[in-house]
Formats: sequence, structure tokens, C-alpha cells
Amino acid sequence: MVARRQTSVGSSSDSRGNSQGSTKCSCARELVLRTAKRGANVGQKFYGCPLWPDTKCDFFKWYNEQGSEVDDLRFQIFEKETTLTEMEYEKSLMAEKIKKLQLKKDNLEEDMQEMKFELSQLRIEVLKMSRNEKNLTLALFVSWLVFAIFLYSIKLL
Repeated sequence: MVARRQTSVGSSSDSRGNSQGSTKCSCARELVLRTAKRGANVGQKFYGCPLWPDTKCDFFKWYNEQGSEVDDLRFQIFEKETTLTEMEYEKSLMAEKIKKLQLKKDNLEEDMQEMKFELSQLRIEVLKMSRNEKNLTLALFVSWLVFAIFLYSIKLL
């Protein structure tokens, strides 16, 4: 991309307000965007040393307007890929959380089934005790009745 200055460029107008901030020339100065005034490339823009033609720095690079669009598109793609990567990472974290929660849910369901079984066993025991209580109450009543009949038969004799 870096080339020697071409003689067909001729003189140029200096637009010092337009410099490419991240690229520097051979003498470590920020480049200046210029426009070719004569020659085969009239009207085309190029980057050069801000001290040119008063310096031996012969940095030269054509300005590519489409290149800046391509750079913008590349940057947008980079941003999208970065966002996508972040989302994929978040998705993997969410998947791990879901697995942990699913395991916890399964354990809680097992505990609930055990509790249901214990509850049904307790209900069965309560029913048995209830029957036993009724049977004991009936047996007590019958025994008092037999005792009363026994006492009444003793008095009659």
C-alpha cells in the first residue's frame, strides 16, 4: 500500500484539515489528505507527508473512498461478530444455569414424591388408628354392658 511518489501526480492542493489519525508517514507525522491537480490522476485524493515537498519523506498512498466504506463495513461486521460472540457466551452461561436448575428441579420432584409417599403412609396409619379407636370404644362399651349384666345377675340371685 505504501509506494513512492509518482511524477504524474504533479502539484496538489493541501487540505490539512483532513488527516488520517491512525496512519503516519515515514517521518512519523500524521498524514495529510491532498488532491492531484494535474497529470493522469487529476482530482484523485491521496495521503502524503504534511511537510511535502519541503522534506525527503516520500510517503505516498492513494485515498480510496470505497476503502473507507469497506473499512466501515468491516468495522460493522466486527461489531456484529463481537455482539454475536458475547450473546453466544451469555447463551452458554444461561444453558449452564438451566442445567443446574433442571437438576435442582429433578431433586425437588424426587423429594416431593417421597413426601407424598410418606403422607399416604401417615394417612393409612391414621385410618388404622381411627378404626382401632372405634373398636376399642365398642369393646369398652360391651365390657361395661357385660359387667352391668353381671352385677344385675348377682343382685337377682
